[in-house]
Amino acid sequence: MTMQDRERDFENRFVHDQELKFRIRMRRNKLLGLWAAEKLGKSEDEARAYAQEIIRADFDGPGDRDVSDHLKADLAGTGISDAEIRERMEALLHEAEKQVMAE
Repeated sequence: MTMQDRERDFENRFVHDQELKFRIRMRRNKLLGLWAAEKLGKSEDEARAYAQEIIRADFDGPGDRDVSDHLKADLAGTGISDAEIRERMEALLHEAEKQVMAE
């Protein structure tokens, strides 16, 4: 295997890993949106739309803060704490990883 082959393999693995991480984050955000929609008493159609809103919120900035801030604002009147939101985000990240890896 030449140096170019190894470099190309490394780049391909890197791209694949980044795509996988992206898919996992988006799945986590969808699951978060569905969870929050249930807490907010949304209908099934509203829940699907809200999950898409949470997915889009992740593009507002780097990291998870944009998503957690969005959820925090929307769930403010429900009694759900910031800590519970963060715990749910972590748990659903693991669930999303399992789901994506099983596909």
